[in-house]
Parts: sequence; structure tokens; C-alpha cells
Amino acid sequence: MSKETHYDESNIQILEGLEAVRRRPGMYIGSTDERGLHHLVYEIVDNAVDEALAGFCKNIFVTLHEDGSVEVVDDGRGFPVGIHPKAGRPAVEVCLTMLHAGGKFGGGGYKVSGGLHGVGASVVNALSRHLQVNVYQDGKIYQQEYCRGKILYDLKVIGETDRTGTTVRFWPDVKTGENPEPGIFETGKFEFETLHVRFREMAFLNKGIRITLRDKRGAEERYEEFCYEGGIRSFVEFLNTNKTCLFDTPIYFEGVKDGSTVEAALQWNDGYTENVLSFANNIHTPEGGTHLVGFRTALARAVNDYGRKNRILKEADSNLTIDDVCEGLAAVVSVKLQEPQFEGQTKAKLGNSEIRPMVYAMTMDKLSTVFEENPSLARAVLDKCVSAARAREAARKARDLTRRKTALESAALPGKLADCSERDPAKCEIFLVEGDSAGGSAKEGRDRHFQAILPLRGKILNVEKCRMDRVLANDEIKAMITAFGGGFDGEFDPNKLRYHRIVCMTDADVDGSHIRILLLTFFFRHFPGLIENGYVYIAQPPLYKITKGKTEKYVYSDEQLQKYLDEIGRDSKPDVQRYKGLGEMSAHQLWATTMDPAVRSMYRVTLKDALAADQLFTLLMGDQVEPRREFIEQNARLVADLDV
Repeated sequence: MSKETHYDESNIQILEGLEAVRRRPGMYIGSTDERGLHHLVYEIVDNAVDEALAGFCKNIFVTLHEDGSVEVVDDGRGFPVGIHPKAGRPAVEVCLTMLHAGGKFGGGGYKVSGGLHGVGASVVNALSRHLQVNVYQDGKIYQQEYCRGKILYDLKVIGETDRTGTTVRFWPDVKTGENPEPGIFETGKFEFETLHVRFREMAFLNKGIRITLRDKRGAEERYEEFCYEGGIRSFVEFLNTNKTCLFDTPIYFEGVKDGSTVEAALQWNDGYTENVLSFANNIHTPEGGTHLVGFRTALARAVNDYGRKNRILKEADSNLTIDDVCEGLAAVVSVKLQEPQFEGQTKAKLGNSEIRPMVYAMTMDKLSTVFEENPSLARAVLDKCVSAARAREAARKARDLTRRKTALESAALPGKLADCSERDPAKCEIFLVEGDSAGGSAKEGRDRHFQAILPLRGKILNVEKCRMDRVLANDEIKAMITAFGGGFDGEFDPNKLRYHRIVCMTDADVDGSHIRILLLTFFFRHFPGLIENGYVYIAQPPLYKITKGKTEKYVYSDEQLQKYLDEIGRDSKPDVQRYKGLGEMSAHQLWATTMDPAVRSMYRVTLKDALAADQLFTLLMGDQVEPRREFIEQNARLVADLDV
């Protein structure tokens, strides 16, 4: 038997201690890229938040240091330092060096917690090249250090203190050429904005907790502090920033039953976008779950019951759907349970069956009371929902016109689309081109095998200000939906999409920028899956062509222009042509500079902070003029050289 096919007891490996974490880090933190790196910080901060949920912590300080380390300080009870009865070692050491060891398994340490598996702190330790823990307890400061999860010295007392809490400072194990060990992470760069988003969310969900983020890297120190006494009420107000609300103060309710807590806040605005966020034990559940089902079901029932009772909805009218009721709704639903059951490793969906009737009953009771006691508020909500229902029916008829039966029925495609011959979406790209002139050059210069061209006539509709029926009545938008082939909004199916690169190719002037932001607004509001999957790109056509003798050079920014002029010598007097429109370029030039995959440069549109993006689109594209004016005045210097 060959060595390769031999299999017996000697092939069975037992990974001891934290070795399994280092061997398969993806099983514990999802990935070893930027996302996994930040997950280390979340694990330590979540431990401090769990202390806050138990009523023993008010302040959490997170510091990013120049040396690549992260320090998390809290004023909770501190890791226990006594000898663990089974392990025979200090409890803090057990928590940091053994998997599935912690105070969240029914021992009475925590009533509710986001961390359920007891692997958070120990995983961070395993994936750090160095970790130091200080525990402030019983008037003493205890300290212990580790290297890649292995103890460097026994727990020792290094001083006295009058405070309680824990300080954890860790240096992630990053792959470097100087590192004798293989290393774990592809990058060691922590993003301030990524942490900012997470900690802001945590502060909203836990009223009264103060989370401070300090970045000591770079010349100027960055500092943010998050504390919201209003809790999720403040969260809803934040979601409705720069939006016109139907009433002044969010509706809020809270209740406790059988050890579980339910909290919800909601407020309608006059917009058309639903923004309902759900959480379980501070963990965002983007796919919802039983808590969200209970909330949405009660919401629709309460609105319909009030409408029928007060004859706003006639007998002949159909019931309002949940989509009608949720148009323009900003809401946060947060539950805290002793034993949460999440569906899937990513904890994206809550599965506890007992929480659904609890949320339903509380939502029905609160909304029914609010509507009865505030008839003007209830009428404003009902009028908006009824209007949404009428628009939904008009949109349904318009939506049918945008559907394609199969990918091969070219008769259903918009007439101005120049499609490609390739049928593998991963290899296909479509250029959305401003104007017929540039569209003609693009069609002539493209590679017909995998590149499709869709010229857009003028500026598309600003969907931020329009209901769905008007959106679907717009010819340019209908052409895009039909050409893309994946449906949109709630019907979007990425598996049916015909192109995996959707490229916005507009002129390098104010009008081109406006068309681009209108397209991005449309994608963000009605095609978020395109952005989330990384399918949206922005082409970078050249700004200048420099001709000197028989030599031609294309540059893409003013900085590149000045650098090139310095290189060739300004006394040579080259001819500099400023491109203001794609139509000024020939088909060959457009291919050679902007469309040829071998040489082109494109930006991929990504989404890091959905809430910030939502607010920015509302600010720039919404109805309120004054906040937009203030924004322009504050940021005008950033575009002082804009060619208008």
C-alpha cells in the first residue's frame, strides 16, 4: 500500500489547547481578512457590553495604538482571578486559554449575552502574536501575558488600585516577511470608520453605556464618544435624520416576560423607503427572525384594525399589506433573551419561537393604544399607507412590463441596448453611457463578445423623491431593469442577473457627476444587492490627452497632468486637450483608455456603513434644502477646482 493511500490510527490528529483556532481561524471569526481582523475587537468589546447588560459596567474605552495593537478598557467586575476548581488555574487564564470556558453557560454570571459559545476572548488570544490582560479587583492589579495563546508567565499582582474592571491589549498575528511564525491575518490595519459604526450601534442598543473610540495613529488623534440616554428611540431619530416625519416623537415600548426583554421604537416619515432593523442580544439580525415576524404581523394588524374601525378603509377595500404599512417607516426592534437560538453560524436570523407571540402582543397593545389616544397621528399614518397601497397597484402593472421571460428572448430587451454574445454573467459587463453620441463611440469601440452598451438619454429620475409607480414609469429605469434581468427590490435575484459588472460611464463634468449620483441613488434604494455583491463600477475616462510630436499620453487627474508636464519639460509646449465629454473621444480612444480590461482603471462601489449611506442619499437627493445647503457650504473647498 502506498504512503498516500495508507490510513490508520496514526493519521488521526488531536489538536490541543488553542491550536485548532490557529489551524482553522475561519471557523471562529469567519475570515482572516479585514472583516475577521475587526471581529477580534468586537469579541473583547462584546464581553464588556455583556458586563453592562448584567448591570456592572458603564464605560468602555477602545484605543488604536501606533504599534498596531488595540486596547479595550472597561469598568466592570473584571475577569475572576481565583483558582478554578476543575482546571486548578486562575479563572482569567482559563477564560483566555481554553475554548468554551466562560460565564455564559447558565452559571449565573450573565442573564443575557451576545456571546454564547465561550470562545470569544480565547480566540482573540489564539490569533494574537501577543496579548496582555490586566484585571482590577479587590484593590489589586493582576497581570498576565500570552504569545499566540501560550502563557508567558503566571498571573501576578503588579500594583494596587481602587477601581474594578479589565484591560485587554492585543497585537493581531499578521503575516509579515519578518515574522518567524506563518501569521494569520492578511492585514493588520484597523479601520476607524468600521469600528465607529459598530460602537455607535452598540451604544444605541444599550442606553446609558458610554463607548469611547480613540485613534492614536497618525499625526492627528481621532476621538469619538457614543452615549445615548434615549437608547433605541435615539436610534430611530438617527435613522430619520433630515427626513420629514409624520409625528414628532418615536413611538416606544418595552416589556419583560419570562426573563426576556422586548424593546421597540418606530416612526414614519414622508419618504418611500422602509428602514426596519432588528437585533437579538445586541447582535444585528439582517435576515430577521421570529422577533421581526411578530413585530411586522402586529404592525399590519393594528393599522388595518384601526382603519376598519374608523372607516378609513371601506368594506370594498383590500387589507393593507405589510409593504404598504412599512413605506417610510424607520423602526428598531431589540430583544434580549437568556437562551437565543440563531439560525446559521452568522447569527443572521433569530429562531426562538416563544419570542414571536411576545413581540406581537406588546406591539399590538402599544400601537392600538397610541392610535386611539392620538387620532391625528393615526390618521396621518393611515393616509400614507392607503396612498402607498394605491401606488403599489400602479407599480404592479408597470413592473410586469419590465419582466423578461428568459435570458434568450431578445425581443423583450430595450431596443437601444447593444447586447453581448457571451451568456456567462461572470464574464459579462454592461456600460451605462451618458448620451447617444458617447453611446455610439462605445458601441463601435467595445468588445462585442462580453461588453454590452446601454445609452441613457438625459438624466434619470431622482428615485429618492418618487414612489414606485413613478419609478417604474420612467423609460430609462425600465430599460435598465429589463436589461439587467435580475428583477429588483424585493424580487431581486442575483442568480438571474445577466451582467456581473455594471459600469457607470459618464462625462467628467458636473452633469456627468449628477447622472452618476442619480444612478447610484437608484441602485442603493432599489438594487442594494448589486452593491452588496460588488457588481457596480464607475469608469475612469481620461481627463487630458497630451500630444508632443507623435507621442500621445492620456492622464486621469490634474496631479498626473502636472507630473507628466514636469517630466517632459514645460518648455516643449505640448498640446493639452481637456476632455469634457466621452463623445469627444473616438471609438478607438474610448476603448484604449476606458474600456480595455488590460489598461483601464475602474472604481468598484462598496458599502461599509449602510446607515451613513442612507443619510447621505437623503441629504443630497431628498426634499430638504437647508441641510443640503449647509453640507455644500461645509464641503465646497473639497471641489474648489470642479470644472463647471
